[in-house]
Amino acid sequence: MIFDRTARRLRRDRAAPAFAEFDFLRAAMLEGIADRLASVTHRFTDMLDLGCFDGALPVPEGASVTRCDAGALFAAQVGGVQCDEDRLPFAPGSFDLAISAGVLDSVDDLPGALTLVRRALRPDGLFLAAFCGAGTLGTLRAVLREAERERPVARIHPQVDVRSGGDLLARAGFALPVADVEPLTVRYGSIGGLLRDLRGMGATNVLRARTALRRDTLARAADLFAARADPDGKTAERFDMLYLTGWAPAPSQPKPARRGSGTASLEGALRRPPGVREA
Repeated sequence: MIFDRTARRLRRDRAAPAFAEFDFLRAAMLEGIADRLASVTHRFTDMLDLGCFDGALPVPEGASVTRCDAGALFAAQVGGVQCDEDRLPFAPGSFDLAISAGVLDSVDDLPGALTLVRRALRPDGLFLAAFCGAGTLGTLRAVLREAERERPVARIHPQVDVRSGGDLLARAGFALPVADVEPLTVRYGSIGGLLRDLRGMGATNVLRARTALRRDTLARAADLFAARADPDGKTAERFDMLYLTGWAPAPSQPKPARRGSGTASLEGALRRPPGVREA
């Protein structure tokens, strides 16, 4: 138990009223999910939007949607269900499509959450997820560590890398698991702009063992952040968006090829040019 569930819910409630001003990261994730969904020929009838935020996730034509969120305000805004992702209230086989964007990186029991999603899917149901993975906020992590060099404190939670993402899908019982990463670089004029974005998207520190950031520490971090700026005065921060794709097992599914028999790199096929955003 490394995350404070109450703090996480409250952070999301605080972000809900003005989330549209800070939704660029989730919007990028939804775009990536849409690209992956476009290549699927299945017709879906019942979709789960897991971690719905403001309900911006489009619904496939002809499908009904159930939206849920750990934050009460996000859930209420879209007529959804309030629940934590690792404590889902849905019966087995309720959905044939489950999509989650921007929330699974801060779930206490991620293996359990993935298992619950798989159980909530019907055979041959599809799961698509995106969240921030390993490498995200590397600049912020570095300047905070240097600013608190004498007494370093964990302020950014542990992150899942692409290899672990695939392993988690397999461990949860998904068939044909795929994990891949797309980077997004955002350039900030100050550390304040980055912290404002994180607060606006409900992504600030929700670790159980967290301590307040002192003013003098923040001032040192701000100077260190500015010292890493490009000639135009802006500092690059990176968000590594980890995508997971898996299917609920079904007898009709193709069997994976023998390990080592492939001739092309899936990573190369899925890689897209890194995005850059100015802030």
